Amino acid sequence: MKSAKGIENLAFVPSSPDILRRLSASPSQIEVSALSSDPQRENSQPQELQKPQEPQKSPEPSLPSAPPNVSEEKLRSLSLSEFEEGPYGWRNFHPQCLQRCNTPGGFLLHYCLLAVTQGIVVNGLVNISISTVEKRYEMKSSLTGLISSSYDISFCLLSLFVSFFGERGHKPRWLAFAAFMIGLGALVFSLPQFFSGEYKLGSLFEDTCVTTRNSTSCTSSTSSLSNYLYVFILGQLLLGAGGTPLYTLGTAFLDDSVPTHKSSLYIGTGYAMSILGPAIGYVLGGQLLTIYIDVAMGESTDVTEDDPRWLGAWWIGFLLSWIFAWSLVIPFSCFPKHLPGKHLSKIQAGKTSQAHQSNSNADVKFGKSIKDFPAALKNLMKNAVFMCLVLSTSSEALITTGFATFLPKFIENQFGLTSSFAATLGGAVLIPGAALGQILGGFLVSKFKMTCKNTMKFALFTSGVALTLSFVFIYAKCENEPFAGVSESYNGTGELGNLIAPCNANCNCSRSYYYPVCGDGVQYFSPCFAGCSNPVAHRKPKVYYNCSCIERKTEITSAAETFGFEAKAGKCETHCAKLPIFLCIFFIVIIFTFMAGTPITVSILRCVNHRQRSLALGIQFMVLRLLGTIPGPIIFGFTIDSTCILWDINDCGIKGACWIYDNIKMAHMLVAISVTCKVITMFFNGFAIFLYKPPPSATDVSFHKENAVVTNVLAEQDLNKIVKEG
Repeated sequence: MKSAKGIENLAFVPSSPDILRRLSASPSQIEVSALSSDPQRENSQPQELQKPQEPQKSPEPSLPSAPPNVSEEKLRSLSLSEFEEGPYGWRNFHPQCLQRCNTPGGFLLHYCLLAVTQGIVVNGLVNISISTVEKRYEMKSSLTGLISSSYDISFCLLSLFVSFFGERGHKPRWLAFAAFMIGLGALVFSLPQFFSGEYKLGSLFEDTCVTTRNSTSCTSSTSSLSNYLYVFILGQLLLGAGGTPLYTLGTAFLDDSVPTHKSSLYIGTGYAMSILGPAIGYVLGGQLLTIYIDVAMGESTDVTEDDPRWLGAWWIGFLLSWIFAWSLVIPFSCFPKHLPGKHLSKIQAGKTSQAHQSNSNADVKFGKSIKDFPAALKNLMKNAVFMCLVLSTSSEALITTGFATFLPKFIENQFGLTSSFAATLGGAVLIPGAALGQILGGFLVSKFKMTCKNTMKFALFTSGVALTLSFVFIYAKCENEPFAGVSESYNGTGELGNLIAPCNANCNCSRSYYYPVCGDGVQYFSPCFAGCSNPVAHRKPKVYYNCSCIERKTEITSAAETFGFEAKAGKCETHCAKLPIFLCIFFIVIIFTFMAGTPITVSILRCVNHRQRSLALGIQFMVLRLLGTIPGPIIFGFTIDSTCILWDINDCGIKGACWIYDNIKMAHMLVAISVTCKVITMFFNGFAIFLYKPPPSATDVSFHKENAVVTNVLAEQDLNKIVKEG
């Protein structure tokens, strides 16, 4: 990287003893040339470029950009702190066998482990445990929704400050702090299990038609168990504090440590592991929910998982995550401030050369004190390309989080599946598709060594493909199956929209207990509303007979006639056969949607000043949550609720959950949301491409040469920047 009369960009010069001698060069002589790996290249330069530089005879610096009051020691300390490299270890403990971890690959391994752990807890265990927590601690759905949102609230509040102050700090130790906070949050989230006492089973609800059953009355009660809400919120806030450095400073550190053409592959791999975490969390949490909740107290019970009173051991996964997260604290703290590498200056120069060329001052004082924060924030907000990319990712995040939350519900209602099987199919499509898309997007950008503008064009292309395939929801729509009292009468009696008919009027059925059964091709709200009086519990699925609302047909088989079987538990089998095609096409939609994730992140890192990359990611994730992940499930929820045709109304007349949806209307509404958000995504992505100003051709970087560097970079501004920062 050296030339006879020049130096590299001072922002990227590695620490070396001759840094001060090189700083004394005249600004008019400073030039960075693209050198080849041929050692004879230097001899081919013009003779005047090979003249040794005359030493400065005057003790006073002759440069107007180097004031006399800047001491040599000060410049040396600034230079050394800028690129503080070192071995892997703690204090004076640096075993040679551990130095193999002191590489970008070693850091990526630890980053992936922490990202997987964070995904397991935040997007896996928390989500799958919410319904159990709601029942165990007698909370309303609105309160458990507040628990889920607490993570995003914490992330939004801290992302800007953590990314701002962490940019100049020791990023690996910030990630050690992140591992500590994620572990602490998981531990706090599990604490209510150990202080709330033993779980008390209630009486079993009779689901059959019993004419002597007393009618339920409207009663309201309060429980001290709901006070544990604040403990759960505290746990989520701590998890948010841990996730903030992970996705801002961790991503920036990966980008700083590898060449430009490898950065997208590393970032894509890290993001893919964060997507793999929820899949592991769902599998782990699902298995743990088959264990009785008070297993730690040595308690056992005769109830099975089919009993509505059953609660699983939701808390075990959080304890395991706590231990694993804290096991990563020491490994992260052993990394140096910067990974060693003689090509670090080339790495940074290649990235800086692609920075969006604008008239704003990109070298504002940054990261030294809180007074610099408004100026740094204003500088990024004035970067139109950056803001367009942020809004693009926010619109994309809105639909991805919405589908992550409600895709199982869509599959369950459209194709008549059970909730558990629909969730399994949804996870089988979303998780592998998202992970594959992240890795594939990063790989293609790395493979073809795309420039910043081409990376944005690639993201625009993948979004366009996903938009086109989003109309699969129109194809996948299925008619609702006959439902007694909703779309079908009770053998010609009763009224549509009323579950009560003459055949079940004396059964005293409750609309708060939804347990669908199928009889004669018609679905009923529960065995009670079907008029069934006798169950056969030992058969799987559970069957019922003597059902007054089900008309016996001659088509019933002789075996069923002998047994007296009239209804079986579960929804009626759907006649819609579009599920396989829907899953295949939607899997492709997910792949192309997430293929744009890594390229957009890389573009954001390239279109901002190199000293503001962490803050840029902090702003991105804050806006992404404010406009995407937080309102996304809310918008999807309201949209899906607008298609409801049968609500749960308890004995107090309070509306609860929706039991039955209009499938056709739901499909159309989801297409409308998807197309709208995709169009917004493509608009801002395309506008960013239009506004992006690539660097002058003289400073453009060819990524086909690993040792290519920037030309014509003046060092006078860099020296002024170092002096001002001092």
